Amino acid sequence: MRKVYLLLLLCVVFTAEAQKPEKPNAADILLKLKKLNFLGNALYVAAHPDDENTRLISYLSNERLANTAYLSLTRGDGGQNLVGPEIREALGVIRTQELLAARRIDGGQQYFSRANDFGYSKSTEETQEIWNREQILSDVVWVYRNFRPDVIITRFPPDKRAGHGHHTTSAIMAEEAMNLAGDKSKYTDQLKHVSIWKPKRLYMNTGRWWSPDINSETPGVLTIDVGGYNPLLGKSYTEVAALSRSQHKSQGFGSSGSRGEQLEFLEYMAGEEAKKDIFEGVDTSWKRVKGGEKIGSIVEKAIAAYDPTNPTAIMPRLLEARSEILKLDNKYWRELKLAQVDDLIKATMGLFLEVVADDYSVTPGDAITLTVEAINRSGFPAKLKHVKYNALADTVASIEMLENNDIVFKTTLDIPENKEYSKPYWLREQGTLGTYKVNDQLLIGKPENTPAIPVKFTLEIGGQEISYTVPVVYKWNDPVKGEQYRPFVIAPPVFANISEPVYIFSKAAAKEVEVTLKAGKGEIAGKLKLQVPEGWKVDPAEHSYQLDVKGEEEKFYFTLTPPDKQSTGAIKAIMKMDGKTYNNSLVTINYEHIPTQLLMPEAEAKVVKINIEKYGELVGYIQGAGDAIPTALREIGYEVWEMKEDEITPENLTKLDAVILGVRALNTNERINFYMNDLLDYVKQGGTLIIQYNTNFRLKTDQFAPYPLELSRDRVTDENAEVKILEPKHPAMSAPNKITGKDFDGWVQERGLYFPNKWDKSYTALLSSKDKGEGAKNGGLLIAKYGEGYYVYTGFSWFRELPAGVPGAYRIFVNLVSLGSKESKTEAHKP
Repeated sequence: MRKVYLLLLLCVVFTAEAQKPEKPNAADILLKLKKLNFLGNALYVAAHPDDENTRLISYLSNERLANTAYLSLTRGDGGQNLVGPEIREALGVIRTQELLAARRIDGGQQYFSRANDFGYSKSTEETQEIWNREQILSDVVWVYRNFRPDVIITRFPPDKRAGHGHHTTSAIMAEEAMNLAGDKSKYTDQLKHVSIWKPKRLYMNTGRWWSPDINSETPGVLTIDVGGYNPLLGKSYTEVAALSRSQHKSQGFGSSGSRGEQLEFLEYMAGEEAKKDIFEGVDTSWKRVKGGEKIGSIVEKAIAAYDPTNPTAIMPRLLEARSEILKLDNKYWRELKLAQVDDLIKATMGLFLEVVADDYSVTPGDAITLTVEAINRSGFPAKLKHVKYNALADTVASIEMLENNDIVFKTTLDIPENKEYSKPYWLREQGTLGTYKVNDQLLIGKPENTPAIPVKFTLEIGGQEISYTVPVVYKWNDPVKGEQYRPFVIAPPVFANISEPVYIFSKAAAKEVEVTLKAGKGEIAGKLKLQVPEGWKVDPAEHSYQLDVKGEEEKFYFTLTPPDKQSTGAIKAIMKMDGKTYNNSLVTINYEHIPTQLLMPEAEAKVVKINIEKYGELVGYIQGAGDAIPTALREIGYEVWEMKEDEITPENLTKLDAVILGVRALNTNERINFYMNDLLDYVKQGGTLIIQYNTNFRLKTDQFAPYPLELSRDRVTDENAEVKILEPKHPAMSAPNKITGKDFDGWVQERGLYFPNKWDKSYTALLSSKDKGEGAKNGGLLIAKYGEGYYVYTGFSWFRELPAGVPGAYRIFVNLVSLGSKESKTEAHKP
C-alpha cells in the first residue's frame, strides 16, 4: 500500500555537491536565453577521456552559443590512475564521471561508443580489429544521427602522426561516418529511432604537434582566438577550459587558467570547406526551421527586455516562444528547443524540484520512502498538477505554487521484484577485449545509466503543461562539508566481498579465504558457498548466515587447498536465500570530484597454484600513484611495510630486504626528492631498490639513479610479444626461480611502458622485447650493482600483471625482490 503525506513548509533548501538540482543565477539565465536563439551543432571527436580540447569546447558552447558535444570513443579503461588503485573497468567508470564533471563546467554534452580502451595501440589496424570496426563505426554513425552535428572537429590526424592507434582510428571513423550517417541504406536498424543526417564539414583541430609550421596564413586552415573573456561567466574561455580539464584528476591533468589571445587552428578535412567561419553556410538563426522566424523575434525581444534583477519579467515572452516551438514540424529542433525553453522557464521562475530517498539504495521487492519537494520562488503563478515516479506510481497534487511556499510531501514506493540493479549499462554483460556488449540501441552513446527512478513533475504555467524529470537522489548533512549528495541505486539484498583479488599458492599448504557478507536490506538469512575450480578443495562446504540490519556485515572463512600441479582458476561466492541465488560483490568508488559510484561485479577472485620460491622476509613499499603490489607480495608470504613519510629513514631502511617504489612515484610523490639520497645509500650498503615505471614528464626529481639513465616513451604494447632473456645467468633470472620463456605467457594488456632508452654501461639489460615491425626494446628491466647492493629500474607492467595473477610475473618479481637477501648472497658465493 502506497501512503502519501502532504504538508506545506515555509523554507528554502540549499544544495551542494554532485547530483544536486541546478540553480542558475541571473547571468546563467541570460546565457541560456542567448543560446535559445542559436541553431547550430558542433561535435568534437577523439579517442579517450582527456583527449578533448576543453578550450575549443568552452568557446563553441559559451561564445558561439553552439550546441556542443564531445564523442569519446572509449571510457579510458586502459589508462593509469593517479588518484587511487582502480584500473580497468573501475577506472573507466571514474574517467566517465570525470568527463561529465568537465562538461558541467564547459557547457558541452558527452557521448561514448562501445569501444573498450584495451591499452596503448601502435596501429589503427590492430585497433580496428580488436574494437570490432563495424560495431564502433556504427556507434559513431548513431551519435551523428542523434546529435545531428553541422560541424565535426577531430583532435587527431587520420594517420601515424596521431601516435596511438586509438587516436588515428577516431579520426578515420569520424570522417567515414560523415557519409554513412547520411546514407539510408546503412545501419538501417537505427532508422527505427532516428533519421539520416549528413554533417556539413569536418575539420581537424590541428596544432604544431603534427603541423609544426602551421599559422593563420596556412591554406585550408581556420584560425580561432579562444582566449576571449565572457563577462557573464566572469572568466576567459581558457580559464573555463582549465577548470574543465582539471576534472581529469585520475590522469594528473590539473591545469592553470590563462588569459589573453589563444589561437586554435582547424585544418580542413572533408565536406564543404569554409573560408572564414566554422559555421559558414549554416543558417544558425531561427530561419533555419520553417515557422521559426517568429520564434527568433520573440526571443530577441526577451533578450532586450531581460532584467537580471527581475528575470521573471520575461516569462510571457518565454511562454509565447514555447507555444510557437510546439507548432514546429521539424521534430529534432522542436524537441531540442522545447527542452531549452523549458529549462529557461524553470530557471527564470527559480523552480526547485527534488526527490530524496531515505536511503541510498533499495532492493527489488522492497519499499522506499521518498521526500518530494517543489517550490516556485517567483511571483509568476504555477500549479503542481501531478508527480509520476517512473512507471511505479504517481501523486495527483493540484496544488497552487504560491511564491516561495515550499511544497513537501512523502510517498512510499514499492519496487518491483524484477527491477534491474543499477550496474553501469556497459558492464552488465561480458564483452570482448575491445568492445562492450550493449544490445539496447537506445543506450548506445549515453554516458551513464538513466536514473534508477526518474520522477516527472507536471506543472501548469501560463496555461501550458510543462514537465520536468529529475532523478531520485540520496542526500545527507555532513558536519564538516554540509549538504552532500550521492546517486540513488537499486541493489541486491546481499553482497559478498572476497578479501583478496588473487590468491597465490606457492606450496601445497591450504590458505584461509575470508568472505565478508554485507546486508543490502534487513532481516536476511541463507547459505553461503564458495565455488572452486576442478581439483581444488574447500572446507566447509557452506556457511549459514543471518543479518538483521541493513549494512550489517559478517565475516566467514573457508579453507582452500590447491591441487598438487600448477593450476589457475577462479573462486566465486554464491549466496542462496529464499529460493534465489545472488553473486554480487560491492565496490564503492568515492572521490570528492565525482559522484559516488557503486559497482556490483561478480563476487570472485583468481586462484593460482604456481611453483615459486622466495628469498627475504621484510619488504618496504613507498607510495606512488597507487598499485596493488603490497597485497600481491603478501600473498606469497612477504611482510610488506607500507612506509609513511617519517618512517623512511636510514635506520629503518637497513631492516629491509628490498624497497619498492610504487608506479609513478617519481611523478607523484611530493617528497621523493628528499628520500632519494637515503635510498641510494641503502643500495650502496647492500640493499635492493626496485623502481617501477614513471613517465619522463614532470619528474619530482631527476636524481633517481646511481648512474646515468634516460626515460623515454618506448613501450611494448602486445602482451604476447616475444621476450628474449638476454642474461639468463643473472641472479634476477636464475634465483630463487629459474626464469624461462614460459614465464611470459598469459600477460595482460601490455609488456611494459615508458622504458629507458639510454643508460650507462654500469646497467645490465636483462630482457628484450618488441612490437611487430619495430626494433628491439631492451630497457624494460635494467639492473646495476651499486656498492654492495642492487639498483633495479623496470618499465614492465607489474602493476597490471601481479593483480591479474600472472604466474610468471610473480616468479620474476620475486627474483627482483630476492636480489639482496642473505639467501641470494649465499647462493651467489656457492662454487
